[in-house]
Amino acid sequence: MTRAVAGSGFDDQIAAAVAPHCPGFAVERVEEIDSTNTELMRRARAGSQAPVLLVAERQTAGRGRLGRPWQSAQDTAQPASLTFSLGLPLAPKDWSGLSLAVGVSVAESLDPASSAGVRLKWPNDLWVNDRKLVGILIETAVPQGDAAQRYVVIGIGVNVGPREADGLRMPPAWVQEWRPDATPGELLFDVVPPLIATVQVFAERGFAPFAERFAARDALRGREVQLSDGTTGLCEGVGWGGELRVQTAAGLQSITSSDVSVRPRGLALP
Repeated sequence: MTRAVAGSGFDDQIAAAVAPHCPGFAVERVEEIDSTNTELMRRARAGSQAPVLLVAERQTAGRGRLGRPWQSAQDTAQPASLTFSLGLPLAPKDWSGLSLAVGVSVAESLDPASSAGVRLKWPNDLWVNDRKLVGILIETAVPQGDAAQRYVVIGIGVNVGPREADGLRMPPAWVQEWRPDATPGELLFDVVPPLIATVQVFAERGFAPFAERFAARDALRGREVQLSDGTTGLCEGVGWGGELRVQTAAGLQSITSSDVSVRPRGLALP
């Protein structure tokens, strides 16, 4: 069940900035929804290929990677989180590293000079001092009756204001720690136009243009890490295809599987 709400002036500015580079682009905002990703995936499977930004004031069944719940924090007086999904038709030559390129774009938008220490945790989180700031979930769908087309849905959750750690797998970080006056609308405008440009570059050139930028913010490189299967090793960064490179007792491993979790040793695996 969803109910549309009036957009902010930032919604209009986003639409105006993006439309020339993404014909047909629209911004939608709802007060409450189960999950913005789930809604755009439903539309895609029904045949929709429309480029759209769907913003939710509140999600009741937000999802993260591997089906884990994304708990959006929402205070009626001071919104504490920003949750949205971007849906676009996309046909890159290689999908490898898309979540990393998206992470680079979001990190640079939230912390352009890297002064706040926003780091990228392979494959889909943004951290500040080993606390989770942003979660990213990317899904793709083949619209009904058109197997030649693919539609990508990029879901992003940002902690905007202070959050309690109760019920969270990791202690949270939030943008207002270094941008005390930041609002969800302002951050949405900061993030979305560069994100769409990033996705378009990725479609043409893959992950390679983003590899060095990812390395500059890599939260795991040079640290002892533990994989979800119990294997430990020294993280040697990310390869040109977006794979995580870990030096283990059995040699150098390149981690690409979507069901592998990685944490620095000493931080619990989910």
